[in-house]
Amino acid sequence: MNRIRVLVEGQTERAFIRDILKPYFDSRRIDLHAVMFRRQGGIPPYVKSKDVIVRSLKEDAALICTTMVDFYGMPTDWPGRDQANHCQNSAEKAGVVECSVLEDIAGSLGNSFNPRRLIPYVQMHEFEALLFSSPKKLAESLGDKKLSSTFLIIRNKFSTPEEINDHYDTCPSRRIEGAFRDFRKTINGITAASRIGLETMRKECLHFNDWITKLENLGDQ
Repeated sequence: MNRIRVLVEGQTERAFIRDILKPYFDSRRIDLHAVMFRRQGGIPPYVKSKDVIVRSLKEDAALICTTMVDFYGMPTDWPGRDQANHCQNSAEKAGVVECSVLEDIAGSLGNSFNPRRLIPYVQMHEFEALLFSSPKKLAESLGDKKLSSTFLIIRNKFSTPEEINDHYDTCPSRRIEGAFRDFRKTINGITAASRIGLETMRKECLHFNDWITKLENLGDQ
């Protein structure tokens, strides 16, 4: 059974891995577990994040590491972060950062390192974007079906939930908070994700789907 450590930035992402992704991967003989970059949460500057990634890879040669970090709020010192701002779409932005991180880590660990052991993943633009995969179920999970039309209007402005932009007032989480003031991502967010389901999120969010597919393929190795 392949063991995969998912390095995440906060409690919400850790709960998402534990409650939504882990049961799915357990059935595929892949042991998925989440570890926060730092106890207090948030994305650390890259020099500290890199140290966590490298230590994880060094401590167990059989361990595979991946990340789940939001593009929104990512420190600008992360490899490829500034360059990504010039890309045309969310998938390209994420890809630039992911490739840059892999290249940097692999370069630091040398020729003996197997780059297949690291799968950087950047969530565009933050976890809450996944919840716009189903505006109806998002509204239902908040106990107010009338919000479905509000969330649908937001969703329909973009080709994919992953394109919902990352400005302070218009990032996915604040759009939800604007309609539902009491939104708590660690509670309401995970409840909504459970209702929406992994299949719908994968269908609507193609970069997210690509990540899940990469992890699935590890079960065949």
